[in-house]
Amino acid sequence: MELTWYGHATWGVEVGDTSLLIDPFFDNPKTDTDPEELNPDYVLVTHGHADHIADSDRFRGAHFVSTPEIISYLTDEYGVEDGTGMNLGGTFEAGDAFVTMVRADHSNGIDTDYGATGGMPAGFVISDTKPTQVADEDSTTFYHAGDTSLHSEMKDVIAPYLEPDAAAVPAGDHFTMGPWQAAVAVDWLDVDHAFPMHYDSFPPIEIDTDDFVKEVKATGSDAEVHVLDGDETFPL
Repeated sequence: MELTWYGHATWGVEVGDTSLLIDPFFDNPKTDTDPEELNPDYVLVTHGHADHIADSDRFRGAHFVSTPEIISYLTDEYGVEDGTGMNLGGTFEAGDAFVTMVRADHSNGIDTDYGATGGMPAGFVISDTKPTQVADEDSTTFYHAGDTSLHSEMKDVIAPYLEPDAAAVPAGDHFTMGPWQAAVAVDWLDVDHAFPMHYDSFPPIEIDTDDFVKEVKATGSDAEVHVLDGDETFPL
């Protein structure tokens, strides 16, 4: 599995021969990538805010996965041609990947005159094996927390049952967790690798990422923190 951070909450995930893109928003200061250069098989959308769906129309030919409300909206307003609506707790087989939709605590209004909500906001756990109650030491699993506050399901459900090896957690504060809550999330998730995201894109969420590194260390977590440059790829 390979992870590429395109800034903000936008990630590329390669699982076998399958490419996934999460929350397409390339108008952020961390990326120089032209979205026209990417050709994902699947696009996963955590919620309907503009800074997570803005470039969806660049990937109309991909298969979109999100809540039914967001799939309907993207079909009507962004010209998305193919999509699957799902909900919290479900797992969707996306080529070589298994995508499980999990809880995120956030708002989910669609920021247009459409006048709708996107259903429940979500995070995604992406694995190269189907999740079961039986631990699989050979599986590789990445958790994209979406826009969220700290919540106990990270510790009670995601960590023990979905067993992520790595997690990308929002750390920009104001609209999501800040560094200290994001660090607690990393500790609860018991991951080997942690990545901050959703920061520095605009003034209210500008942070010093050293604070996140220090906070993770203060929890006693053994996770290795990776503060990626925009467009940087990490092999998991």
